[in-house]
Amino acid sequence: MTERDRLLRRIQAEDFALYETVLYLDGHPQCKRALAQYHKHKNNAKALREEFEGKYGPLTIYGNQSDCDWHWVTKPWPWEKEAN
Repeated sequence: MTERDRLLRRIQAEDFALYETVLYLDGHPQCKRALAQYHKHKNNAKALREEFEGKYGPLTIYGNQSDCDWHWVTKPWPWEKEAN
């Protein structure tokens, strides 16, 4: 497994934990422990996305960092494994 693949899996794991925490918070909005977990996973996912996009280009349409170029279409998309 490449570093790129490992990073993508870490992003997926954080996103999964984040969504599961959100579902729990929908039923238990006063739970401080769940809210702390939400912020932890949200920050971890954000940091991992920034790391991925810094190394490999945009992960989503929101990841374009340039005001001059549109990088979304210049590299293989994250799901195009055969191109990576």
